[in-house]
Amino acid sequence: MDNAARPPRATWQHGGVTSATHSTLFPPVPDTADAVLDGLDPEQREVATAMRGPVCVLAGAGTGKTRAITHRIAYGVRSGIFPPAGVLALTFTNRAAAEMRGRLRDLGVGGVQARTFHSAALRQLQFFWPAAVGGQPPRLVERKVQLVAEAAARSGLRLDRNELRDVTGEIEWAKVTQTVPDDYPGVVAKSHREPPRGPAEIAQIYRTYEQLKQDRVVIDFEDVLLLMVGILQYRDDLAQKVRSQYQHFVVDEYQDVSPLQQRLLDLWLGGRDTLCVVGDASQTIYSFTGATPDYLLDFRTRHANATVVKLVRDYRSTPQVVHLANGLLSQAKGRAAEHRLELVSQRPAGPEPLYTEYADEPAEAEGVARRIRDLIRSGVPAGEIAVLYRINAQSEIYEQALADLDVPYQLRGAERFFERPEVREAMTALAGASVAGRNDALLDEAVDVPTQVRAVLGTKGWTAVPPKGSGAVRDKWESLAAFVRLAEDYVKARPDATLSDLVAELRARQEVQHAPTVQGVTLASLHAAKGLEWDAVFLVGLTEGMLPITYAKTDEQIEEERRLLYVGVTRARAHLGLSWSLSRSPGGRPSRRPSHFLDGLRPGSGSRARAAAGGAGGVERGPAPRKRTRRGPVLCRVCGATLTEAGEMKLMRCEDCPSDMDEALYERLRDWRAHQARELGMPPYVVFTDKTLMAIAEAVPASGPELAVISGVGARKLDRFGTDVLAICAGEEPEGADEEGS
Repeated sequence: MDNAARPPRATWQHGGVTSATHSTLFPPVPDTADAVLDGLDPEQREVATAMRGPVCVLAGAGTGKTRAITHRIAYGVRSGIFPPAGVLALTFTNRAAAEMRGRLRDLGVGGVQARTFHSAALRQLQFFWPAAVGGQPPRLVERKVQLVAEAAARSGLRLDRNELRDVTGEIEWAKVTQTVPDDYPGVVAKSHREPPRGPAEIAQIYRTYEQLKQDRVVIDFEDVLLLMVGILQYRDDLAQKVRSQYQHFVVDEYQDVSPLQQRLLDLWLGGRDTLCVVGDASQTIYSFTGATPDYLLDFRTRHANATVVKLVRDYRSTPQVVHLANGLLSQAKGRAAEHRLELVSQRPAGPEPLYTEYADEPAEAEGVARRIRDLIRSGVPAGEIAVLYRINAQSEIYEQALADLDVPYQLRGAERFFERPEVREAMTALAGASVAGRNDALLDEAVDVPTQVRAVLGTKGWTAVPPKGSGAVRDKWESLAAFVRLAEDYVKARPDATLSDLVAELRARQEVQHAPTVQGVTLASLHAAKGLEWDAVFLVGLTEGMLPITYAKTDEQIEEERRLLYVGVTRARAHLGLSWSLSRSPGGRPSRRPSHFLDGLRPGSGSRARAAAGGAGGVERGPAPRKRTRRGPVLCRVCGATLTEAGEMKLMRCEDCPSDMDEALYERLRDWRAHQARELGMPPYVVFTDKTLMAIAEAVPASGPELAVISGVGARKLDRFGTDVLAICAGEEPEGADEEGS
């Protein structure tokens, strides 16, 4: 494949800089419209030059779909076919919209609206409300869950926190599928959904929730779409205004569109066919929210004259990873499987996927953490490694295992880069230095920009040598170090740049939320990993009952679980680990079995194993767990029952057994934790979880060794917080407590 046909790897990937060449970090703006097409492969070029009529792009994972559609928009604008303000590009997350805006900016295109469906609809609703209804539009409800809780209480129903979250999600599903409360029970029965409460109860909560909103003149995000549909459907004059503004539509991740979003899109189009959609039915993993791939799969039926382009050249993953991904889908069933794309890797060969079986969950977490440590030591950046799991509750044991090895990590979905306090301070300091730098010898214009940045950030906590550990101090250092790396890359691409130029670049990237890389292993659910990629990915907890999840009952639900695993596999560029454990806790009965999705793919799992997996790496037994202080089952110290839940094992007692916890001590520990979290700029649970604080308040340790044996403490947290905790347990004030109010 020649260089012109091989697109360079995307650089600003979903909130982080990947390890690309310096020339692609800050690419020159194309001089002409034709230059926009440089570097596209034949299929991507076909997408970029398909200017007329409906266009459907079927794009497999890692095939450069965002590159293709942004270059299509840029080519259309730069060649004068698309007026910039007449293009509306739609996607499903603010992150994806920000990335699209950033890429268009790099291609020299401004003025194009790249928004989520909700953002675009809200903007239009606020603009048209005075003309359509009169007065000011209703305010958006700030916390939907609280209103749902009140609706449940008024309906005579009591929901715990998890039920409340699930019922809220169920109401959202009903609204995006355009199901009213009275119809909800019947629709649920037909769709084979398993609601978190009885359908009649949820219908009542839903009905009361809608009444509460009406009484308080508030709306939720689903109402934004519904109201815009109503306005455009019944006010043709206002619909014509929208259509005169937007003549060309692009929809990314089209397999995730809901019936309500499709209805709004049809009204925006108004019968026109100036639409380009891109998607992959094999990556449909949000059906529980109302998303459906049917609109993507039926596109050619609805638009007989559509141009259809398939992108199957995978630039992300090695042949070994791609082979496993193709093998996984080859066993799939259903309509989406009939339209699967056979990916073809464009990368050199890499290591085989590694399958590992462990005795128990702690052994699995420790084994994965050690492999990650070894990868980092071999040169793989921590920020290019991810641990992906089915549910968020699985994260804690991996957080602990990584922390015990001093491996930095970050939880996906945490505070965005440019919103971190240290980042805001650094931006302010760099901006001030760019103005006043001539009065400082270190910031003299004769000194290169990276040196200037190091000098400024040195006053904010950056050092040439990173601090030890993976806590908040290291997190802050990594944020500042990201600026230093960015400055180094920036001047290599633009040697004549000044500090002021770099500050301008940072502000531009802040506006579109294109953050530089923070070096920490990513911990994320498989759903949250959609759209992201890493050099190394560890897929953990791959057992029956977890993937597929226990409550996936129908064929359609099980196939969606398979697609979820497919999404996880295709996040990996080179290194891929798949693991499972035979029991939950040490000494437990080894009753689990690996996910049947791996049957015929992992060696030894079926007669087709070698043929289907192409000889992929064998299943190995996990390394023997490190010597533990407790062997065999963990027993409740009150009643003697075997403990299996992680939270109970931390407390060393059943949840229902009486507690001898010192309540006053527990409250003092909580106050101390809140202060620490504020000081360190981290969520309280990262300091210690509630369960760990309860265990401390029950044990009342008097020494470091006594504190160290409490689950959730570990060597790193003992070293960092041990002195304070032991002081509090002894009834003394921790160091620095007198400064709390200063």
